[in-house]
Amino acid sequence: MTEHVAPEKRPLLTRKVWGMLMLLGLAGQLAWAVENQFFNTFLYDNITPDPRAVSWMVAITAVVSTLTTIFIGTLSDRTRSRWGKRRPYIFIGYIMWGIITILFPYAAKFQPVALGIFMAILFDSILTFFGAMANDGALSAYVTDVTTDANRGRVVGSLEIMKWIAFLVIYGGAGFIIQAMGYYGFFYTIGGLTTLIGLLCVGSLREEPETEKPQGTYWQQIAGTFQLSSLRQNRNFFKIMISLTLFMLGINVFFSYLMIYLQHYVRLPIVESSVVIGVCILVGGIGAAYPIGLLVDRWGRRPVAILSAIFESAGLVVFSLAQTVPMLILGGILWLAPFTAWTIATTTWTRDLFPEEKRGQFAGYYILFNVAFTMIPGSLLGGWLASTYGVATVLDGKAGFIPTPLLFQVAAGIVLLAIIPLLTIRTPKAQ
Repeated sequence: MTEHVAPEKRPLLTRKVWGMLMLLGLAGQLAWAVENQFFNTFLYDNITPDPRAVSWMVAITAVVSTLTTIFIGTLSDRTRSRWGKRRPYIFIGYIMWGIITILFPYAAKFQPVALGIFMAILFDSILTFFGAMANDGALSAYVTDVTTDANRGRVVGSLEIMKWIAFLVIYGGAGFIIQAMGYYGFFYTIGGLTTLIGLLCVGSLREEPETEKPQGTYWQQIAGTFQLSSLRQNRNFFKIMISLTLFMLGINVFFSYLMIYLQHYVRLPIVESSVVIGVCILVGGIGAAYPIGLLVDRWGRRPVAILSAIFESAGLVVFSLAQTVPMLILGGILWLAPFTAWTIATTTWTRDLFPEEKRGQFAGYYILFNVAFTMIPGSLLGGWLASTYGVATVLDGKAGFIPTPLLFQVAAGIVLLAIIPLLTIRTPKAQ
C-alpha cells in the first residue's frame, strides 16, 4: 500500500513575481527618495529656509508612517479576500501615492508662509499614509511571505539594488530634471511613474488563498504582542530593533539636510551635488548590494551588521571633513556602502524573526523602531544643531541657517552605539 503524498505547493517566488517585486521596489523607492529629500529641499527653497520646518514635516510624517504600517499591516494579516491579503493594499496604496506626489508642490501656492508650511506637511502626511500602506506594511510582509531563510538575503539584496537605482535617478539625475523641467515637472514625472508601475505590476503577484479565520479580534492581536510572554518569545527581534533605532537615529541627524548641506555649505551647484551623490550610489549602493546580500546568506546577519556600523562611523567622519568633489565622493562611498550592508543584514534578520501569522504587524513594529523612534528625534536633533551651530543666512529675503559638518560628526558617534545590543544576541551560525 503506497503512502499518500500531498502535492507540493507551487513556489510563490517565481521569476515573474521576483521581477514584479523589483519594479514595485523601484517605484516605491523613487517615491520615497523624492519624499525624503526633495520634499524637504522644495520646502526649504520655495516656502521657508528655516530648517525647523523640515524637522516638523519629517517628525509628523514619521508618526503617520509608523501608525499606518502597524495598523494596516495588522489588517493585512487578517484580511481574507479573493484578491489576497496583501495585494489590495499594495494596489490602492501605489495609485494614491503617485497622485499625491503630483499634488505636493501646490503647497507653495498657499500664503502666508505659515499656511504654505501647513499644506506641505498635510500633503506629505497623506502621501505617507498611502506609501506606508503599500510599501512598508503590505509589500514588506508580502516579500517575507514568499521568501525563505535560504534566499531572503538575496531577495532583500536585489530590492536594495532597486532602492539605490531609485536614489541614483533621484539624487544623481534630479538636478538635471529640475533644471530642465522645474520642480513641478519633476514631481509630475515621479508621481506618474509610481502610479503606472503599481497598476501594471500588482496583478502579477501571487498569494495563497487564506481560508483559516484569524484568531481573536484585531485589537487583541495588536495588544497581545506586548504581553510579557510575547516579548520574551520575540526578545531577539526587539533587541535588533533597539540596535536599529540607535543606528538610524544617527543617520537621521544629517540625512534630511544632505542636499541642503552640499548646495549651501559646500556650495556645490545642484548638478554637481547630484553627480557626487550619483557616483557614491553607483559604487556604494548598486555595486555593493547584491554581493552583500549573498554574504548575509552565507556568512551571517550579525557579523555583517556589526562591521557595517563600525565602517559607517568612520565613513561619516571622512565625509564631514571633505570639501572637494573627489573627497566628497570618497567619503560618500565610505559611509554609503556600510549603510547598504547594515540595511540588508538587519532587514533580512528581522524578517527571519517575524511570526508567520503576524508578518504585516511586525513589519509595522520595524517601521516604529526604524522610522518613528529615529526620524523624529534624529531630524529634530539635526534641526537644532543646524539652527544653533549652523551658519546664519538669508535666502530670498528670509532668514535661516545652513547646516555644518557637525551633523555628520554627531551621527558618527551615535551609530557606533548600535553595536551594543547586537553583542547580547546569541544566534545560530546562519545569523
